[in-house]
Amino acid sequence: MSGIIYKIVPTSLWRNAQAAGTFEGAPVDLADGFIHFSTADQVAETARRHFAGQDDLLLVGIDGDRLGEALVYETSRGGALFPHLYGPLPMTAVLSEQALPLSPDGRHLFPELEA
Repeated sequence: MSGIIYKIVPTSLWRNAQAAGTFEGAPVDLADGFIHFSTADQVAETARRHFAGQDDLLLVGIDGDRLGEALVYETSRGGALFPHLYGPLPMTAVLSEQALPLSPDGRHLFPELEA
C-alpha cells in the first residue's frame, strides 16, 4: 500500500524539522508513539477534524515507499486504514510542501493531490 501520503503540520514546526534534518512528529504524534499520516482520500477529513480553523499550516507530501517497514497501515477512524510511521521522518522522503490556506468560510483549500 504506500505511494504518496500526506502530513498536515504547522509551518514553524516543519521549519524546525527541516533545520534538524528529520521530523520527529507533532505533539500528538509524540504522545501516540508514531507519526500520523493520511492518504489523499483521507487528508481533507483529517484537516476538518483535527485542524479546523487553523492557518499557517503546510501540507507535506511524502513518498511512503521510501519509509520501509517503519510505515504501517493501521485501522483507525471508522475502520479505515491510516498510515503511521514508527520512527522519525527523514527529509529524503519528502516530495512536496504546500501552504494549506483557509477559505473565507474557514475550510482548508487543498491543491490537487496525487495518490
